Amino acid sequence: MRGWAVVAGLVLIVMIPLEVWIALGALAALAGVIYLFVRIVSNSASANTPKAHPESSEPLVAEPTLSEILAQEQREKRAPRPAVRAVSHPTQARTPAPAPAERVALAPTSQRTETTAASPTSNFGSEAKQRTLSPNPPKEGFFATLLGSSAGQAGGRAIPKAPAGYGGPTRWVESGQAVEVAGVPLPGGTIYVGAKLESVNGRREPSLINPALPVARQGDFTQQQMDYWPCYSDITPSARRAYLNWLQSGRTHPACNIGFVFLFFYGLERRAILDANEDPSARNDLPAIEAEVHRLLAIYGQSSGSFRRYASGLLDWIALSRTDGKLYEAPLPALPETSELPFYLKLALGQSAVDRAPVPAALALAWARADPGISVFTAGKRCPEEFDRLFLQLYHQELGSGLVLPKNRTKLKAVYRPASAGLMGLGLTRSFGDIPDVTALTAPSRQLQKIVDQCVADLAGFSRAVGKDPAARDRLDGLLHLPGSLWPKSARAKLQGVLDWMEDGRLTLPLGELLTALGGAGEALNRDRAKGLAKALAALNVGMEPDVLSGARLPAVDDPIVLFSAAPGDGQRHDTGAYQAATLTLQLASAVAIADGEFTEEEVEHLRAEVRGWSHLTPAHQTRLQAHIQWLAAAPVTLASLKKRLAPLEQRAKETIATFMATLAQADGFVSPKEVKFLEKVYRALGVDSKRVFSDVHAVASATPGTSHRPATGFQLDTARIEELRRDTKKVTALLAEIFNEDDDPGVEAPLAPEDPPESEALLGLDEAHAALVRLLMSRPQWTRSELEDAAADLELMLDGALEKVNEASFDAYDMALAEGDDPVDVNEQVVEKLEA
Repeated sequence: MRGWAVVAGLVLIVMIPLEVWIALGALAALAGVIYLFVRIVSNSASANTPKAHPESSEPLVAEPTLSEILAQEQREKRAPRPAVRAVSHPTQARTPAPAPAERVALAPTSQRTETTAASPTSNFGSEAKQRTLSPNPPKEGFFATLLGSSAGQAGGRAIPKAPAGYGGPTRWVESGQAVEVAGVPLPGGTIYVGAKLESVNGRREPSLINPALPVARQGDFTQQQMDYWPCYSDITPSARRAYLNWLQSGRTHPACNIGFVFLFFYGLERRAILDANEDPSARNDLPAIEAEVHRLLAIYGQSSGSFRRYASGLLDWIALSRTDGKLYEAPLPALPETSELPFYLKLALGQSAVDRAPVPAALALAWARADPGISVFTAGKRCPEEFDRLFLQLYHQELGSGLVLPKNRTKLKAVYRPASAGLMGLGLTRSFGDIPDVTALTAPSRQLQKIVDQCVADLAGFSRAVGKDPAARDRLDGLLHLPGSLWPKSARAKLQGVLDWMEDGRLTLPLGELLTALGGAGEALNRDRAKGLAKALAALNVGMEPDVLSGARLPAVDDPIVLFSAAPGDGQRHDTGAYQAATLTLQLASAVAIADGEFTEEEVEHLRAEVRGWSHLTPAHQTRLQAHIQWLAAAPVTLASLKKRLAPLEQRAKETIATFMATLAQADGFVSPKEVKFLEKVYRALGVDSKRVFSDVHAVASATPGTSHRPATGFQLDTARIEELRRDTKKVTALLAEIFNEDDDPGVEAPLAPEDPPESEALLGLDEAHAALVRLLMSRPQWTRSELEDAAADLELMLDGALEKVNEASFDAYDMALAEGDDPVDVNEQVVEKLEA
């Protein structure tokens, strides 16, 4: 019977479908897992059963569960708190601490460190029932610690103290104040310190120095240790130490990695842009921030074009807070050196254009110095004080009251580009109505460049002298390269003392005596310095003979020179044929006189009378010739030297000169017997038959029949014919130029190479108009098409073609387009940074 039952059971089992067996197997496996889990939980509860502590007689209580702790805390909030001893934490309000014997469950060490870094103001303690834990670390990963004086007993750990230097909630440390972070004293202020500070876009403020964050013992701020957009909370502990070291050093080390400079700059930017917009006390910090940015630019602006760009932009934006009234009439503030024209200048120039007011000289100078399209070359940079003074002088000479700007179509608009990631998306812009952006014009900058080029040319010699020896700036050999109007007061006073010796408007003295009186005793005088002396004298309306500016021989130190009162503007070369012929006449006369014996006072006075009768010469020429006669009396030209210089001329040329001089002798319309005798000597000196004198004079007199006769005392000439012959002086100009060119003396210096190499092609190799468009594009990150159409019209360009040409040049240089999009047009910041580098 029992066997049949087994057989029947087997049959029934075989009849059960396979799917049922699979389901039953799955249920059995689940039951086994549940059983094992229950056993493990039971064993864990048994292991945590309270036992007697070997070092304490206090009763032991089982550690409550998380739900019990939460419930207990809720009851305690509703019930009155007992008086307990406070524990100091880095929070604004102190949190009551547990009794010394209490134990609290905290996260593991690694987790606690991260929690502290993220939120240093977290409440690490809350009151609960008195409880103890096993001295062995719990298996769940929690550990026990004692609060209060017994924290070091029974293997517990004390709650960490507040970070060194933490002074409470986040605050701005004002300029001049000091603070300590991680044991590092930070002087100077102008930083944010605290636990939490959000930016406008919800990110953490990058510049905030959180004292709770770990800091390494060492850090080198000259090394690259951060990403492109640094944030104090994200950088490594060693980078934090490097940053704190740089702040401690006074923020002056020139080798500091620019990333640390930017990290500090982010705080200045936030304070000036964000806080000052809402907080009056923050606006009081603007002068200190402005001064600090100027200081940083002086140290790091040349090594980092990116920092120069952003720092200059911040200074521009701060300057816009002082834009009341007509800026072109106000004193100029300190302006940074930047890769584009400061916006303050753009606004001042735009206002002058709207008012049709002449641009003041000081404003024009600032424009010339700051405009990237105008080059001041080496002389303007090496000699800034002299350059500025000379520019102001020439600006008034060339443009009178000043340059009047047209009101062009491109409108002025300020767009602030923040450096800090915490200010991204802020979208700060300012418009100024109909005030134009004059940088969209090229004609005004060309006029300024012309004046700048003249300044550079006049300062070239001085710049070279100072470049070789900076002390030459205060010596006579250096001053002789400067225009007289730029001489310092002390040097001008010495020169004026010499001029006070002049009698009847002329003074004869050795050249060396003049140099000694000016403080240059023993200094060598080459042709360049002699010309500098002549120019300096001319600036004081004093001429010098011999005329080294027109190519006369350079006098030696012991040779005499003549100083004379000259007409304004008499410092130019005197190279007209009439003047040269007159000079040659006087030199021949003195040479003939010396050859005959003595150059008497009577002969000198005779020549002076002749010069006064030469009405075809200008008054300035006559004045100089009178001084030339005085110089010839002190240092007459020998007949031999004249014959040597005249020898290379052909006989026909000599006869032409002789005939011309015969005409010149009759310039007053009358020829005396003495003049005829003098002309005979001149003809012989020229190698021309002296018997031709009478025939040449008579030919001039009888050129027009019936208008002349020969009286007993001389010839009366036709003044109309003489006037015609005067116009023929151009015929001998080329011949006399060879005679008067005496620049081959040993004192002549070899020509110097220019200080500045020839100007390379404009920006991106573009012409002036397209380069101006590039600079205009660089001033904003985005443009509307209508704005660019106005700019293109101002530059006389077709917009689409101009943008295409600009982008082609950008692709050739950087494999990237500068302008992207149609409307609006975005400016590629990567290309801008490369262009500004």
